[in-house]
Amino acid sequence: MNALGRIGVGGLAPAIFAGILCLAVCGLHAEDAVPAADVAAAGAVKAGVSVEMFTVNNTWMMVATFLVFIMNLGFATVEAGLCRSKNCTNILFKNTMIPAIGLLSYALIGFNLMYPGTGNWIFGKLLGFGGFGIGTGPEGLTSAYNAGYTYWTDFLFQGMFAATAATIVSGAVCERIKLNSFLIFSAVYVALVYPIAGSWKWGGGWLNDMGFHDFAGSTLVHSVGGWAALVGAIMVGPRLGKYVNGGVRPIMGHSLPMVTIGVFLLWLGWFGFNGGSVLSADPGLVSLVLVTTSLAAAAGAVGSMMASWIVHKKPDLTMVLNGILAGLVGITAGADVVSAGESIVIGLIAGILVVLAVLGIDKLKIDDPVGATSVHLVCGVWGTLAVGIWGEGKSFTAQLTGVLAYAGFCVASAFIIFGVIKALMGLRVSRGEEICGLDVGEHGMEAYPDFQGFLTK
Repeated sequence: MNALGRIGVGGLAPAIFAGILCLAVCGLHAEDAVPAADVAAAGAVKAGVSVEMFTVNNTWMMVATFLVFIMNLGFATVEAGLCRSKNCTNILFKNTMIPAIGLLSYALIGFNLMYPGTGNWIFGKLLGFGGFGIGTGPEGLTSAYNAGYTYWTDFLFQGMFAATAATIVSGAVCERIKLNSFLIFSAVYVALVYPIAGSWKWGGGWLNDMGFHDFAGSTLVHSVGGWAALVGAIMVGPRLGKYVNGGVRPIMGHSLPMVTIGVFLLWLGWFGFNGGSVLSADPGLVSLVLVTTSLAAAAGAVGSMMASWIVHKKPDLTMVLNGILAGLVGITAGADVVSAGESIVIGLIAGILVVLAVLGIDKLKIDDPVGATSVHLVCGVWGTLAVGIWGEGKSFTAQLTGVLAYAGFCVASAFIIFGVIKALMGLRVSRGEEICGLDVGEHGMEAYPDFQGFLTK
């Protein structure tokens, strides 16, 4: 019997993740501890600032990291609230594991794929690799990416971004994908696809040399996750009963309060997502970025309210909440290079686009329960192109080239990864599991046992 047969399909994911954990431990570089004062002094010299300013910059970056981390709770509550109660535990489980898997795989290989350093590029800055694991000695206290704060702060901040890309996929395939299959996809996508794509811009790759601009990740994070979400939703197929007799049957989520809480947590987290992407505590630029970010979110809410009110004849709370996220995604690429007035226009259009995209994707019979592709993909593309329209000195051609390059790479990669997983272990749960709910089928537990009672019957 081969190894896969001995492990069993059900145990494949735990075995893979045990291997990743072992490799991550082996890949950590054991270096002599460096005194904190020496870290600050060396970092300040490299950054060309005082020790005090280096400390302030590093502190702000850590605060921004904490804000991005809390976005995981926002995604969890948004996705859980927009889906049915019988799948709530499954969604919360996935959103708990994604940052854990993301950080470990990013430590093992992703960070050094994304930021390979100047001497480690091959194939014309298409791919670079700085080695397995993370670690630093006295000569490498700050990363090649930014000299304004410590190496460790840089890794953790970037690791939070990596986990976000996989979280986007979760919502688009929820309520019918196998847990094993999704977790394996997330590990591979965060370890390989996201960092290679990110290296093209943030790691100093070929798109960076071309002048492509994506300040905090409308494309590098949101569209990279959005393209995978679209491929996943298509390959796993729609939920049972979603498209009946040629029409679209709404499947309502179970908790709008959870969704609302989640969106405001995400808005709060975006202050770190965009504000931290200044990569210093520069008061002028951080303040501008926080203003443009919030104005775009507010305009996204208004735009989606107007669009949904016109289309549905009544204002739709879920559309408005997605409109806020649409505005945030849309401004993320250019929050540092557009004016306050331009950020309002970008957010307003994003809010309208997300409503039209949700309706359009449904008409194509692509089932995305939380609107992840509409929010993150459509509005991510819009925000990236908007930089070429309003960003001073930015090229629309370079922005369009970046959008197309990421589309081709991410779609092909997601299709291959999902395809291999489908052939080896399948993507979708059984019909019976889907009807009863993934909480019982995948976990043997319920989110609301006092009200559901499947396991007590």
